Order: sequence, then structure tokens, then C-alpha cells
Amino acid sequence: MERTLCIIKPDAVRNNNAGNIIAMIQKAGFKILGMKQITIPNAVAGKFYDVHKERPFYSELVSFMSSGPIIPIVLEKENAVADWRTLIGATDPAEAVEGTVRRLYATSKGENAVHGSDSVENGKIEVAFFFADSELA
Repeated sequence: MERTLCIIKPDAVRNNNAGNIIAMIQKAGFKILGMKQITIPNAVAGKFYDVHKERPFYSELVSFMSSGPIIPIVLEKENAVADWRTLIGATDPAEAVEGTVRRLYATSKGENAVHGSDSVENGKIEVAFFFADSELA
């Protein structure tokens, strides 16, 4: 079994799409091990996205992720990372396949509704960033 991190981003929370996204997660066969709604300050968002620090979109991403509540969720299933990335779709919702989370709920390439870990290793790191082992069912 693999674990991956999903984050329902501020735009999707603000637009009342969190429940729809969670329903898609469950329908796709993921087990939810942990979930919480939090607001993170710029410093925390900056640390989480530190890998993108040198990219031109970094400041905008950090500001966006700290602009309102987010919902980090720990997902588990066989091939969790690849399956979640398939379900969320391309970063740009205009390029995302019909029926994917981003095609349905993202408003732009920058405000793209959800985050998904890009590897099994990063999934472990990202889960640990937001959750203590004691918080996981």
C-alpha cells in the first residue's frame, strides 16, 4: 500500500467544492487515513513549497496557499501516488481530462483546486509535514 498527500487548496474550499472532491476520492477507492482543515501562515506554506523557491511562481503560490483554509488529506491504496495524480488531472485545468478534479473544480493554472505528491518518497515527506503518526487512522 502507498500513501500520498492530497491538499484541497483555498480556492476549492472557498468555492464549496471540498465535499465533491472528497466524494471523488472515496469513489476512486482511496482510504482516508487523516484529514483536517487548517489555515497556514506564509512561512509554513513557504517551507512546504521550498522545492520551488527559485521558480518565478513561488511567491504567488505561497501567498495563495496561505490565503484561506486548506484541507490536507492522507490517502492510501495500491498505486496511490499515480492514481491520485491521474484523478486530479493536469496542472492547467484547460489541459486536464474531462472528469478529473482540476477539470471540474480548478479555476486556473495557479488556483488548481488540489495538490498531489509527485512520488512515493515525496508522499511520505509531505504526509509527515502535516500529520503526526498519532493523527492517522
